[in-house]
Amino acid sequence: MVLRILADCIVFLHLAFILFALAGALLVVRWRWIAWLHIPAVAWACAIEAFGWGCPLTPLENAFRTAGGATGYGDGFVEHYIVPLVYPPGLTRRVQALLGVGVVAINGVLYWALVRRRARAEA
Repeated sequence: MVLRILADCIVFLHLAFILFALAGALLVVRWRWIAWLHIPAVAWACAIEAFGWGCPLTPLENAFRTAGGATGYGDGFVEHYIVPLVYPPGLTRRVQALLGVGVVAINGVLYWALVRRRARAEA
């Protein structure tokens, strides 16, 4: 039971990381120090998407599930949880790379707006 709960916590942690990497710049507007956490998170998320690496949270989740008597899964977190809900069937490496570019683009726009807002405030 405890191992299953730990596996479920890993799923929530994984999802929270994805959301943070995608839109954490919105938190930087309020708390600037978060940029020191957010920028490396974006870099890591983009690297995983661009190079097709596996996230270390997926094997950890599977280990907890297997140790708890459940069956793990062979594909990655995104393919197992997100793809069936959000992405179209047949996710390709190209689409995955475009998702990584999208993360950079979204955060680039958010940080650009933050820098511009700060420059106006100082002027």
